[in-house]
Amino acid sequence: MANNVALNRLGQIGFSVADIDRAEAFYRDILGLRHLYRYGDLTFFDCAGVRLLLEKSNNPTAGSPLYFICHDIALAVAELTARGVKFDGPEGKPHLIARMPDHDLWMAFFTDPDGHTLALMQEAPKGYVPPTA
Repeated sequence: MANNVALNRLGQIGFSVADIDRAEAFYRDILGLRHLYRYGDLTFFDCAGVRLLLEKSNNPTAGSPLYFICHDIALAVAELTARGVKFDGPEGKPHLIARMPDHDLWMAFFTDPDGHTLALMQEAPKGYVPPTA
């Protein structure tokens, strides 16, 4: 089987936190991480090129998803589906998460054999729509 998708670079790591304001202040002011932006109860930091997402949660001890950057989310979903990965959401297809000022953020979520949440993410050009199979 051809291996056209290399999932070897993390794009984002997410942590659940009980208090987003307290967590934002700690990571920014105490640890000195570069704050990127805040979107509601989500706040983002740069960790040497890997984005750290802090998300308010009523259960901050819950596991944290790993987000893998891919350059062609449709190709990656198709290849991983062929390998037996079952993606969440409508028909297991990538979905638009957010329209950012300079790109659109697409993701596709799945789980590992132990139930840990994993995701593919693509920061696509504005207006991008992944092709359907």
